[in-house]
Amino acid sequence: MSTGPNPAGAEGAGGYEYIREGAEIYRRSFATIRAEAELDGMPPEVAGVAVRMIHACGMVDLVGDIAWSPNAVLAARAALRGGAPVFCDAAMVAAGVTRRRLPADNDIICTLGDPQVPQLAQELGTTRSAAAMELWRDRLEGAVVAVGNAPTSLFRLLEMVDAGAGKPAAVLGLPVGFIGAAESKQALADHPELEHLVVHGRRGGSAMAVAAINAIASEQE
Repeated sequence: MSTGPNPAGAEGAGGYEYIREGAEIYRRSFATIRAEAELDGMPPEVAGVAVRMIHACGMVDLVGDIAWSPNAVLAARAALRGGAPVFCDAAMVAAGVTRRRLPADNDIICTLGDPQVPQLAQELGTTRSAAAMELWRDRLEGAVVAVGNAPTSLFRLLEMVDAGAGKPAAVLGLPVGFIGAAESKQALADHPELEHLVVHGRRGGSAMAVAAINAIASEQE
């Protein structure tokens, strides 16, 4: 059933009038975000990532919570073009990355389901999400890291870097929740040598992390 004028690209078959063309939905969505979100204070490359993240969550006020280091997006983009792997803290993040957007058929790695992880977590006295980071050490240098779920993962990553593990090209710190999320992202933002992009506060999540990676991987909206 229609509740208003028939928009361009809409069809009425089946009783509902709505836009059915995926490309048109994307175009209108991004145009709406750019009209409503206050992106003026962002460099263009960061604004492009912010638009995708807002698209993933539907909250244009997200802009106020996004913080970044000066070269975060460009460093991550250059790393991907150079073939760097993408490390993800959650399978949902890894599954959401659009492979065709990746510039160098980059590896997407999530070790949370590795059979070593439960024992590692027990030995380290931490969560499985944090223990899974231990399996990243050999390829962490120059990688792109996306943390979209567990604050303990982000805290552990920072501990590993502080202890001499390889430094990622950039870290997307987007864990979500009420315990440790805001604190872990502030800790990343306070880490001067790590290129980073964060959403301060409780908001974050796998969808935002996926959106950020996809935006960095390809500038095409």
